[in-house]
Amino acid sequence: MANPGSTQQQLHDYLHQTRLIGSINSALYYDQNTVMPAAGAEWRGEQLALLASQLHGRQIDPVYGELLASAEAELTEESPAAARRNLFLLRRELQRQQALDPQLVSQLAKAQSRGNALWQQARKTNDFGLFAPALQELIGLRQTQAAQLAEPRSPWECLAQPFEPEVSKARLEQLFSPLKQQLPQLLDQQRHSAKPMAFELAEQQQEALGRELLDGWGYDPARCQRSRSAHPFSCTLGPNDFRITSRVVPGQPFSSFLATAHEWGHSLYEQGLPRTGDHYFPWPLGEATSMGVHESQSLFWECRLGRSEAFAARWYPRFRSQLPEDPWGNSHAFWRALNPMQRGLIRVEADELSYCLHIVLRFELELALIEGGLAVADLPEEWNRRMQELLGIRPATDAEGCLQDIHWAEGLFGYFPSYALGHLISAQLAETLELQLGPIENLVAAGEEQALRAWFAEHVWPLGRSVNGEELVQQVCGKALSAEPFLNYLKGKLDRLQGDG
Repeated sequence: MANPGSTQQQLHDYLHQTRLIGSINSALYYDQNTVMPAAGAEWRGEQLALLASQLHGRQIDPVYGELLASAEAELTEESPAAARRNLFLLRRELQRQQALDPQLVSQLAKAQSRGNALWQQARKTNDFGLFAPALQELIGLRQTQAAQLAEPRSPWECLAQPFEPEVSKARLEQLFSPLKQQLPQLLDQQRHSAKPMAFELAEQQQEALGRELLDGWGYDPARCQRSRSAHPFSCTLGPNDFRITSRVVPGQPFSSFLATAHEWGHSLYEQGLPRTGDHYFPWPLGEATSMGVHESQSLFWECRLGRSEAFAARWYPRFRSQLPEDPWGNSHAFWRALNPMQRGLIRVEADELSYCLHIVLRFELELALIEGGLAVADLPEEWNRRMQELLGIRPATDAEGCLQDIHWAEGLFGYFPSYALGHLISAQLAETLELQLGPIENLVAAGEEQALRAWFAEHVWPLGRSVNGEELVQQVCGKALSAEPFLNYLKGKLDRLQGDG
Protein backbone atom coordinates (compact mmCIF):
# COMPACT_ATOMS: atom_id res chain seq x y z
CA MET A 1 0.00 0.00 0.00
CA ALA A 2 1.08 3.61 -0.56
CA ASN A 3 2.51 5.63 2.33
CA PRO A 4 -0.05 7.75 4.23
CA GLY A 5 0.03 11.29 2.87
CA SER A 6 1.72 10.29 -0.39
CA THR A 7 0.29 11.41 -3.72
CA GLN A 8 -0.61 7.80 -4.46
CA GLN A 9 -2.57 7.54 -1.20
CA GLN A 10 -4.28 10.89 -1.75
CA LEU A 11 -5.32 9.75 -5.21
CA HIS A 12 -6.56 6.47 -3.74
CA ASP A 13 -8.66 8.34 -1.19
CA TYR A 14 -10.11 10.64 -3.83
CA LEU A 15 -11.06 7.69 -6.01
CA HIS A 16 -12.57 5.94 -3.00
CA GLN A 17 -14.94 8.85 -2.40
CA THR A 18 -15.88 8.90 -6.07
CA ARG A 19 -16.55 5.18 -5.97
CA LEU A 20 -18.82 5.63 -2.94
CA ILE A 21 -21.00 8.05 -4.88
CA GLY A 22 -21.05 5.66 -7.82
CA SER A 23 -22.17 2.82 -5.56
CA ILE A 24 -25.05 4.96 -4.27
CA ASN A 25 -26.06 5.47 -7.89
CA SER A 26 -25.97 1.68 -8.41
CA ALA A 27 -28.07 1.11 -5.29
CA LEU A 28 -30.74 3.51 -6.55
CA TYR A 29 -30.70 1.78 -9.94
CA TYR A 30 -31.12 -1.62 -8.30
CA ASP A 31 -34.03 -0.32 -6.23
CA GLN A 32 -35.61 1.28 -9.31
CA ASN A 33 -35.66 -2.05 -11.13
CA THR A 34 -36.76 -4.26 -8.24
CA VAL A 35 -39.06 -2.66 -5.66
CA MET A 36 -39.54 1.04 -6.52
CA PRO A 37 -43.18 1.93 -7.26
CA ALA A 38 -43.77 3.22 -10.79
CA ALA A 39 -44.89 6.62 -9.51
CA GLY A 40 -41.42 7.19 -8.05
CA ALA A 41 -39.77 7.37 -11.48
CA GLU A 42 -39.74 11.16 -11.83
CA TRP A 43 -38.16 11.75 -8.41
CA ARG A 44 -35.72 8.91 -8.98
CA GLY A 45 -34.72 10.57 -12.22
CA GLU A 46 -33.84 13.76 -10.32
CA GLN A 47 -31.87 11.76 -7.76
CA LEU A 48 -29.89 9.98 -10.44
CA ALA A 49 -29.29 13.23 -12.34
CA LEU A 50 -27.92 14.86 -9.18
CA LEU A 51 -25.57 11.95 -8.53
CA ALA A 52 -24.48 11.89 -12.17
CA SER A 53 -23.63 15.59 -11.96
CA GLN A 54 -21.70 15.08 -8.74
CA LEU A 55 -19.82 12.12 -10.19
CA HIS A 56 -18.95 14.01 -13.34
CA GLY A 57 -17.89 17.01 -11.26
CA ARG A 58 -15.48 14.88 -9.25
CA GLN A 59 -14.16 13.23 -12.41
CA ILE A 60 -13.24 16.60 -13.96
CA ASP A 61 -12.36 18.50 -10.76
CA PRO A 62 -9.00 20.34 -11.12
CA VAL A 63 -7.98 18.90 -7.74
CA TYR A 64 -8.34 15.41 -9.18
CA GLY A 65 -6.44 16.39 -12.31
CA GLU A 66 -3.59 17.75 -10.19
CA LEU A 67 -3.46 14.59 -8.07
CA LEU A 68 -3.32 12.44 -11.17
CA ALA A 69 -0.63 14.61 -12.75
CA SER A 70 1.45 14.47 -9.56
CA ALA A 71 1.15 10.69 -9.42
CA GLU A 72 2.18 10.46 -13.08
CA ALA A 73 5.18 12.70 -12.42
CA GLU A 74 6.35 10.35 -9.67
CA LEU A 75 6.54 7.38 -12.03
CA THR A 76 10.03 6.06 -12.67
CA GLU A 77 11.50 3.21 -14.69
CA GLU A 78 11.26 1.11 -11.53
CA SER A 79 7.56 1.84 -10.98
CA PRO A 80 5.40 -1.31 -11.04
CA ALA A 81 3.58 -2.06 -14.28
CA ALA A 82 0.30 -2.11 -12.32
CA ALA A 83 0.82 1.48 -11.18
CA ARG A 84 1.56 2.57 -14.73
CA ARG A 85 -1.52 0.82 -16.08
CA ASN A 86 -3.77 2.29 -13.38
CA LEU A 87 -2.61 5.83 -14.12
CA PHE A 88 -2.89 5.29 -17.88
CA LEU A 89 -6.51 4.16 -17.52
CA LEU A 90 -7.33 7.02 -15.17
CA ARG A 91 -5.82 9.57 -17.57
CA ARG A 92 -7.77 8.18 -20.51
CA GLU A 93 -11.04 8.33 -18.59
CA LEU A 94 -10.29 11.85 -17.33
CA GLN A 95 -9.80 13.03 -20.89
CA ARG A 96 -13.14 11.52 -21.88
CA GLN A 97 -14.93 13.14 -18.97
CA GLN A 98 -13.31 16.52 -19.56
CA ALA A 99 -14.61 16.47 -23.11
CA LEU A 100 -18.23 16.23 -21.95
CA ASP A 101 -20.47 19.18 -21.12
CA PRO A 102 -21.74 18.77 -17.51
CA GLN A 103 -25.20 19.80 -18.70
CA LEU A 104 -25.18 16.89 -21.15
CA VAL A 105 -24.30 14.47 -18.34
CA SER A 106 -27.30 15.65 -16.31
CA GLN A 107 -29.59 15.53 -19.35
CA LEU A 108 -28.51 11.97 -20.08
CA ALA A 109 -29.21 10.79 -16.53
CA LYS A 110 -32.72 12.26 -16.60
CA ALA A 111 -33.38 10.89 -20.08
CA GLN A 112 -32.20 7.42 -19.04
CA SER A 113 -34.52 7.35 -16.02
CA ARG A 114 -37.42 8.66 -18.12
CA GLY A 115 -36.65 6.20 -20.90
CA ASN A 116 -36.59 3.30 -18.44
CA ALA A 117 -40.01 4.21 -17.04
CA LEU A 118 -41.62 4.79 -20.45
CA TRP A 119 -40.12 1.60 -21.86
CA GLN A 120 -41.66 -0.45 -19.06
CA GLN A 121 -45.08 1.10 -19.76
CA ALA A 122 -44.73 0.75 -23.53
CA ARG A 123 -43.66 -2.87 -23.27
CA LYS A 124 -46.62 -3.75 -21.05
CA THR A 125 -49.11 -2.05 -23.37
CA ASN A 126 -47.36 -2.88 -26.67
CA ASP A 127 -47.25 0.83 -27.51
CA PHE A 128 -44.02 1.80 -29.29
CA GLY A 129 -45.37 5.30 -29.85
CA LEU A 130 -45.30 5.88 -26.10
CA PHE A 131 -41.57 5.10 -25.98
CA ALA A 132 -40.48 6.58 -29.32
CA PRO A 133 -39.95 10.21 -28.13
CA ALA A 134 -37.77 9.02 -25.25
CA LEU A 135 -35.73 6.87 -27.61
CA GLN A 136 -35.31 9.76 -30.03
CA GLU A 137 -34.07 11.97 -27.19
CA LEU A 138 -31.57 9.34 -26.03
CA ILE A 139 -30.21 8.84 -29.54
CA GLY A 140 -29.75 12.59 -29.95
CA LEU A 141 -27.97 12.92 -26.60
CA ARG A 142 -25.65 9.99 -27.37
CA GLN A 143 -24.84 11.45 -30.78
CA THR A 144 -23.98 14.71 -29.04
CA GLN A 145 -21.82 12.80 -26.57
CA ALA A 146 -19.90 11.11 -29.38
CA ALA A 147 -19.38 14.48 -31.06
CA GLN A 148 -18.07 16.02 -27.83
CA LEU A 149 -15.66 13.13 -27.29
CA ALA A 150 -14.25 13.81 -30.77
CA GLU A 151 -12.21 10.61 -30.81
CA PRO A 152 -10.66 9.16 -33.99
CA ARG A 153 -13.51 6.65 -34.16
CA SER A 154 -16.99 6.56 -35.60
CA PRO A 155 -19.81 7.83 -33.33
CA TRP A 156 -20.99 4.29 -32.55
CA GLU A 157 -17.43 3.16 -31.78
CA CYS A 158 -17.04 6.08 -29.33
CA LEU A 159 -20.17 4.99 -27.47
CA ALA A 160 -19.01 1.35 -27.38
CA GLN A 161 -15.63 2.03 -25.73
CA PRO A 162 -16.83 1.87 -22.10
CA PHE A 163 -18.20 -1.60 -22.75
CA GLU A 164 -15.53 -3.03 -25.06
CA PRO A 165 -12.27 -1.04 -25.00
CA GLU A 166 -10.56 -0.74 -28.41
CA VAL A 167 -13.52 -2.31 -30.25
CA SER A 168 -14.10 -1.35 -33.87
CA LYS A 169 -16.93 -1.95 -36.34
CA ALA A 170 -14.52 -3.63 -38.75
CA ARG A 171 -13.33 -6.16 -36.18
CA LEU A 172 -16.88 -6.96 -35.09
CA GLU A 173 -17.97 -7.50 -38.67
CA GLN A 174 -14.99 -9.83 -39.13
CA LEU A 175 -15.94 -11.87 -36.06
CA PHE A 176 -19.68 -11.84 -36.77
CA SER A 177 -19.47 -12.71 -40.47
CA PRO A 178 -18.99 -16.49 -39.87
CA LEU A 179 -21.94 -16.39 -37.46
CA LYS A 180 -24.22 -14.76 -40.05
CA GLN A 181 -23.12 -17.32 -42.63
CA GLN A 182 -23.25 -20.53 -40.61
CA LEU A 183 -25.85 -20.11 -37.86
CA PRO A 184 -28.87 -19.83 -40.19
CA GLN A 185 -27.71 -23.03 -41.93
CA LEU A 186 -27.46 -24.82 -38.59
CA LEU A 187 -30.89 -23.52 -37.63
CA ASP A 188 -32.32 -24.91 -40.86
CA GLN A 189 -31.11 -28.35 -39.82
CA GLN A 190 -33.17 -28.08 -36.62
CA ARG A 191 -36.53 -27.31 -38.18
CA HIS A 192 -37.80 -30.85 -37.81
CA SER A 193 -36.44 -31.52 -34.33
CA ALA A 194 -39.03 -32.77 -31.87
CA LYS A 195 -40.59 -30.17 -29.63
CA PRO A 196 -40.42 -30.86 -25.88
CA MET A 197 -43.68 -31.67 -24.12
CA ALA A 198 -45.34 -28.61 -22.61
CA PHE A 199 -45.27 -28.32 -18.84
CA GLU A 200 -45.46 -25.58 -16.25
CA LEU A 201 -43.80 -24.93 -12.91
CA ALA A 202 -45.41 -22.74 -10.30
CA GLU A 203 -43.62 -19.56 -9.32
CA GLN A 204 -42.72 -20.94 -5.89
CA GLN A 205 -41.23 -24.05 -7.47
CA GLN A 206 -39.09 -21.99 -9.86
CA GLU A 207 -37.88 -19.82 -7.00
CA ALA A 208 -36.99 -22.89 -4.94
CA LEU A 209 -35.01 -24.45 -7.79
CA GLY A 210 -33.13 -21.19 -8.30
CA ARG A 211 -32.22 -21.02 -4.62
CA GLU A 212 -31.00 -24.63 -4.69
CA LEU A 213 -28.87 -23.89 -7.74
CA LEU A 214 -27.23 -20.88 -6.07
CA ASP A 215 -26.63 -22.75 -2.83
CA GLY A 216 -24.77 -25.44 -4.76
CA TRP A 217 -22.66 -22.86 -6.58
CA GLY A 218 -21.40 -20.99 -3.53
CA TYR A 219 -24.05 -18.33 -2.90
CA ASP A 220 -23.17 -16.48 0.31
CA PRO A 221 -26.17 -14.61 1.79
CA ALA A 222 -23.80 -12.49 3.86
CA ARG A 223 -22.44 -10.92 0.64
CA CYS A 224 -25.11 -11.60 -1.99
CA GLN A 225 -28.78 -10.86 -2.55
CA ARG A 226 -31.27 -12.02 -5.20
CA SER A 227 -34.46 -10.21 -6.19
CA ARG A 228 -36.99 -10.04 -9.02
CA SER A 229 -36.99 -7.54 -11.89
CA ALA A 230 -38.56 -7.03 -15.30
CA HIS A 231 -35.21 -7.81 -16.93
CA PRO A 232 -32.61 -10.05 -15.21
CA PHE A 233 -29.35 -8.30 -14.32
CA SER A 234 -26.39 -8.31 -11.97
CA CYS A 235 -24.73 -5.37 -10.24
CA THR A 236 -22.11 -4.70 -7.59
CA LEU A 237 -22.85 -2.12 -4.89
CA GLY A 238 -19.62 -2.48 -2.95
CA PRO A 239 -16.62 -4.74 -2.30
CA ASN A 240 -18.85 -7.13 -0.37
CA ASP A 241 -22.30 -6.39 -1.76
CA PHE A 242 -23.29 -8.35 -4.86
CA ARG A 243 -26.82 -8.32 -6.28
CA ILE A 244 -28.55 -10.38 -8.96
CA THR A 245 -32.13 -10.54 -10.22
CA SER A 246 -34.23 -13.01 -12.15
CA ARG A 247 -37.79 -13.18 -13.39
CA VAL A 248 -40.49 -15.83 -13.78
CA VAL A 249 -41.91 -15.92 -17.32
CA PRO A 250 -45.29 -17.61 -17.86
CA GLY A 251 -44.93 -20.47 -20.30
CA GLN A 252 -41.13 -20.53 -19.92
CA PRO A 253 -40.50 -22.86 -16.92
CA PHE A 254 -36.72 -22.98 -17.47
CA SER A 255 -36.34 -19.22 -17.86
CA SER A 256 -35.85 -18.26 -14.22
CA PHE A 257 -33.48 -21.18 -13.57
CA LEU A 258 -31.23 -20.39 -16.53
CA ALA A 259 -31.36 -16.64 -15.88
CA THR A 260 -30.25 -17.29 -12.32
CA ALA A 261 -27.31 -19.35 -13.60
CA HIS A 262 -26.45 -16.57 -16.06
CA GLU A 263 -26.54 -13.73 -13.55
CA TRP A 264 -24.63 -15.77 -10.98
CA GLY A 265 -21.85 -16.16 -13.56
CA HIS A 266 -21.68 -12.37 -13.75
CA SER A 267 -21.58 -12.12 -9.97
CA LEU A 268 -18.87 -14.77 -9.60
CA TYR A 269 -16.69 -12.72 -11.95
CA GLU A 270 -17.31 -9.57 -9.91
CA GLN A 271 -16.49 -11.46 -6.71
CA GLY A 272 -13.27 -12.76 -8.25
CA LEU A 273 -11.83 -9.49 -9.58
CA PRO A 274 -8.54 -8.28 -8.02
CA ARG A 275 -9.89 -5.92 -5.36
CA THR A 276 -7.53 -6.56 -2.48
CA GLY A 277 -4.47 -4.60 -1.41
CA ASP A 278 -3.44 -1.98 -3.96
CA HIS A 279 -6.17 -3.20 -6.30
CA TYR A 280 -8.91 -2.42 -3.79
CA PHE A 281 -12.18 -1.09 -5.15
CA PRO A 282 -11.17 2.38 -6.43
CA TRP A 283 -8.43 1.38 -8.87
CA PRO A 284 -9.20 0.60 -12.54
CA LEU A 285 -7.23 -2.65 -12.49
CA GLY A 286 -9.81 -4.05 -10.09
CA GLU A 287 -12.59 -3.59 -12.65
CA ALA A 288 -13.91 -6.03 -15.25
CA THR A 289 -11.79 -6.43 -18.38
CA SER A 290 -14.75 -5.72 -20.67
CA MET A 291 -18.42 -6.54 -20.98
CA GLY A 292 -17.54 -9.22 -23.52
CA VAL A 293 -15.40 -10.97 -20.90
CA HIS A 294 -18.17 -10.37 -18.35
CA GLU A 295 -20.67 -12.06 -20.65
CA SER A 296 -18.28 -14.94 -21.26
CA GLN A 297 -18.48 -15.74 -17.56
CA SER A 298 -22.27 -15.62 -17.34
CA LEU A 299 -22.63 -17.66 -20.52
CA PHE A 300 -20.15 -20.23 -19.28
CA TRP A 301 -22.22 -20.92 -16.17
CA GLU A 302 -25.54 -20.78 -18.00
CA CYS A 303 -24.64 -22.75 -21.13
CA ARG A 304 -21.52 -24.82 -20.58
CA LEU A 305 -22.83 -25.91 -17.18
CA GLY A 306 -26.55 -25.21 -16.84
CA ARG A 307 -27.39 -26.53 -20.32
CA SER A 308 -24.86 -29.40 -20.28
CA GLU A 309 -25.88 -33.05 -20.54
CA ALA A 310 -24.12 -33.96 -17.31
CA PHE A 311 -25.83 -31.15 -15.43
CA ALA A 312 -29.20 -32.22 -16.85
CA ALA A 313 -28.62 -35.73 -15.57
CA ARG A 314 -28.05 -34.37 -12.07
CA TRP A 315 -31.01 -31.99 -12.11
CA TYR A 316 -33.56 -34.14 -13.90
CA PRO A 317 -34.73 -35.80 -10.63
CA ARG A 318 -35.08 -32.38 -8.98
CA PHE A 319 -37.31 -31.00 -11.73
CA ARG A 320 -39.22 -34.28 -12.01
CA SER A 321 -40.03 -34.16 -8.28
CA GLN A 322 -41.81 -30.82 -8.75
CA LEU A 323 -44.35 -32.24 -11.24
CA PRO A 324 -47.27 -34.69 -10.94
CA GLU A 325 -46.21 -36.41 -14.19
CA ASP A 326 -42.89 -36.76 -15.99
CA PRO A 327 -42.94 -34.78 -19.29
CA TRP A 328 -39.55 -36.17 -20.38
CA GLY A 329 -39.21 -39.81 -19.35
CA ASN A 330 -35.43 -39.70 -18.92
CA SER A 331 -32.55 -37.27 -18.36
CA HIS A 332 -31.55 -37.21 -22.03
CA ALA A 333 -34.99 -35.93 -23.02
CA PHE A 334 -34.79 -33.42 -20.18
CA TRP A 335 -31.45 -32.22 -21.58
CA ARG A 336 -33.04 -31.80 -24.99
CA ALA A 337 -35.78 -29.71 -23.39
CA LEU A 338 -33.11 -27.46 -21.88
CA ASN A 339 -31.64 -27.02 -25.36
CA PRO A 340 -34.57 -26.61 -27.78
CA MET A 341 -32.36 -25.08 -30.52
CA GLN A 342 -35.27 -23.46 -32.31
CA ARG A 343 -35.96 -20.00 -33.63
CA GLY A 344 -37.54 -17.66 -31.11
CA LEU A 345 -38.46 -14.00 -30.94
CA ILE A 346 -37.03 -13.14 -27.51
CA ARG A 347 -33.28 -12.65 -27.06
CA VAL A 348 -33.09 -13.49 -23.35
CA GLU A 349 -35.00 -16.73 -23.95
CA ALA A 350 -32.92 -17.66 -27.01
CA ASP A 351 -30.86 -20.83 -27.23
CA GLU A 352 -27.14 -20.92 -27.96
CA LEU A 353 -27.72 -21.52 -31.66
CA SER A 354 -29.87 -18.49 -32.42
CA TYR A 355 -28.67 -16.09 -29.73
CA CYS A 356 -25.86 -14.46 -31.68
CA LEU A 357 -28.20 -13.72 -34.58
CA HIS A 358 -30.30 -11.67 -32.15
CA ILE A 359 -27.15 -9.70 -31.34
CA VAL A 360 -26.21 -9.18 -34.99
CA LEU A 361 -29.71 -7.78 -35.52
CA ARG A 362 -29.31 -5.25 -32.71
CA PHE A 363 -25.75 -4.33 -33.68
CA GLU A 364 -26.79 -3.53 -37.24
CA LEU A 365 -29.84 -1.57 -36.08
CA GLU A 366 -27.73 0.44 -33.64
CA LEU A 367 -25.41 1.43 -36.43
CA ALA A 368 -28.43 2.44 -38.52
CA LEU A 369 -29.92 4.52 -35.68
CA ILE A 370 -26.69 6.23 -34.58
CA GLU A 371 -24.85 6.60 -37.89
CA GLY A 372 -27.12 5.52 -40.73
CA GLY A 373 -30.05 7.89 -40.44
CA LEU A 374 -32.68 5.27 -39.57
CA ALA A 375 -35.72 7.17 -38.24
CA VAL A 376 -37.04 6.06 -34.85
CA ALA A 377 -40.53 5.83 -36.32
CA ASP A 378 -39.24 3.25 -38.82
CA LEU A 379 -37.52 1.08 -36.19
CA PRO A 380 -40.37 -1.43 -35.59
CA GLU A 381 -40.75 -2.30 -39.26
CA GLU A 382 -36.99 -2.38 -39.86
CA TRP A 383 -36.58 -4.66 -36.83
CA ASN A 384 -39.24 -7.02 -38.15
CA ARG A 385 -37.77 -7.05 -41.66
CA ARG A 386 -34.24 -7.82 -40.49
CA MET A 387 -35.42 -10.46 -38.04
CA GLN A 388 -37.20 -12.20 -40.90
CA GLU A 389 -33.97 -12.14 -42.91
CA LEU A 390 -31.72 -13.37 -40.11
CA LEU A 391 -33.94 -15.75 -38.15
CA GLY A 392 -36.77 -16.53 -40.52
CA ILE A 393 -39.47 -15.29 -38.09
CA ARG A 394 -41.39 -12.06 -37.72
CA PRO A 395 -42.75 -10.53 -34.47
CA ALA A 396 -46.50 -10.09 -34.28
CA THR A 397 -46.17 -7.24 -31.78
CA ASP A 398 -43.57 -4.62 -30.88
CA ALA A 399 -43.49 -5.98 -27.31
CA GLU A 400 -41.92 -9.16 -28.68
CA GLY A 401 -39.93 -7.14 -31.22
CA CYS A 402 -38.14 -3.83 -30.78
CA LEU A 403 -39.53 -3.20 -27.26
CA GLN A 404 -38.20 -6.40 -25.68
CA ASP A 405 -34.83 -5.10 -24.39
CA ILE A 406 -34.13 -2.43 -21.80
CA HIS A 407 -30.75 -1.31 -23.18
CA TRP A 408 -31.85 1.37 -25.64
CA ALA A 409 -34.30 2.67 -23.02
CA GLU A 410 -31.22 3.54 -20.97
CA GLY A 411 -29.21 4.86 -23.90
CA LEU A 412 -26.79 1.91 -23.81
CA PHE A 413 -25.76 2.00 -27.46
CA GLY A 414 -22.66 -0.09 -28.10
CA TYR A 415 -23.46 -2.69 -25.43
CA PHE A 416 -25.15 -5.45 -27.44
CA PRO A 417 -22.09 -6.81 -29.33
CA SER A 418 -20.55 -7.77 -25.99
CA TYR A 419 -23.17 -10.51 -25.66
CA ALA A 420 -22.02 -12.23 -28.85
CA LEU A 421 -18.37 -11.63 -27.98
CA GLY A 422 -19.16 -13.35 -24.69
CA HIS A 423 -20.18 -16.51 -26.52
CA LEU A 424 -17.00 -16.47 -28.60
CA ILE A 425 -14.74 -15.76 -25.61
CA SER A 426 -16.50 -18.37 -23.45
CA ALA A 427 -16.00 -21.06 -26.10
CA GLN A 428 -12.33 -20.23 -26.58
CA LEU A 429 -11.66 -20.14 -22.83
CA ALA A 430 -13.52 -23.44 -22.42
CA GLU A 431 -11.39 -25.00 -25.15
CA THR A 432 -8.23 -24.02 -23.25
CA LEU A 433 -9.69 -25.07 -19.89
CA GLU A 434 -10.45 -28.56 -21.22
CA LEU A 435 -6.88 -28.96 -22.47
CA GLN A 436 -5.74 -28.43 -18.88
CA LEU A 437 -8.51 -30.00 -16.77
CA GLY A 438 -10.23 -32.46 -19.11
CA PRO A 439 -13.80 -32.43 -20.50
CA ILE A 440 -16.19 -30.04 -18.78
CA GLU A 441 -18.95 -32.68 -18.99
CA ASN A 442 -16.83 -35.06 -16.87
CA LEU A 443 -16.15 -32.39 -14.25
CA VAL A 444 -19.83 -31.45 -14.05
CA ALA A 445 -20.89 -35.10 -13.82
CA ALA A 446 -18.57 -35.46 -10.83
CA GLY A 447 -19.96 -32.31 -9.21
CA GLU A 448 -16.61 -30.56 -9.60
CA GLU A 449 -17.90 -27.07 -10.39
CA GLN A 450 -15.47 -25.69 -7.83
CA ALA A 451 -12.56 -26.89 -10.00
CA LEU A 452 -13.96 -24.83 -12.86
CA ARG A 453 -14.40 -21.83 -10.61
CA ALA A 454 -10.81 -22.23 -9.38
CA TRP A 455 -9.48 -22.29 -12.96
CA PHE A 456 -11.15 -18.97 -13.78
CA ALA A 457 -10.01 -17.55 -10.45
CA GLU A 458 -6.42 -18.37 -11.43
CA HIS A 459 -6.36 -17.55 -15.14
CA VAL A 460 -9.10 -15.03 -15.98
CA TRP A 461 -10.51 -13.05 -13.09
CA PRO A 462 -7.22 -11.64 -11.71
CA LEU A 463 -6.42 -9.94 -15.03
CA GLY A 464 -9.02 -7.22 -14.49
CA ARG A 465 -8.27 -4.24 -16.72
CA SER A 466 -4.60 -5.04 -17.15
CA VAL A 467 -5.67 -6.12 -20.66
CA ASN A 468 -8.60 -5.63 -23.01
CA GLY A 469 -10.89 -8.47 -24.07
CA GLU A 470 -8.94 -9.64 -27.10
CA GLU A 471 -5.64 -9.39 -25.22
CA LEU A 472 -7.09 -11.55 -22.44
CA VAL A 473 -8.00 -14.28 -24.92
CA GLN A 474 -4.55 -14.11 -26.52
CA GLN A 475 -2.84 -14.30 -23.12
CA VAL A 476 -4.95 -17.15 -21.68
CA CYS A 477 -5.48 -19.18 -24.86
CA GLY A 478 -2.31 -18.40 -26.80
CA LYS A 479 -4.16 -17.39 -29.96
CA ALA A 480 -6.40 -14.62 -31.27
CA LEU A 481 -10.14 -14.58 -30.72
CA SER A 482 -12.20 -16.18 -33.49
CA ALA A 483 -15.67 -17.61 -34.08
CA GLU A 484 -14.30 -21.08 -34.84
CA PRO A 485 -14.26 -22.59 -31.30
CA PHE A 486 -17.84 -21.45 -30.71
CA LEU A 487 -19.09 -22.84 -34.01
CA ASN A 488 -17.24 -26.13 -33.43
CA TYR A 489 -18.80 -26.40 -29.97
CA LEU A 490 -22.27 -25.81 -31.40
CA LYS A 491 -21.84 -28.37 -34.17
CA GLY A 492 -20.68 -31.01 -31.71
CA LYS A 493 -23.57 -30.30 -29.37
CA LEU A 494 -26.11 -30.40 -32.17
CA ASP A 495 -24.81 -33.80 -33.28
CA ARG A 496 -25.36 -35.15 -29.77
CA LEU A 497 -28.79 -33.55 -29.44
CA GLN A 498 -29.88 -35.06 -32.75
CA GLY A 499 -28.63 -38.50 -31.75
CA ASP A 500 -30.79 -41.18 -30.19
CA GLY A 501 -31.33 -40.80 -26.47
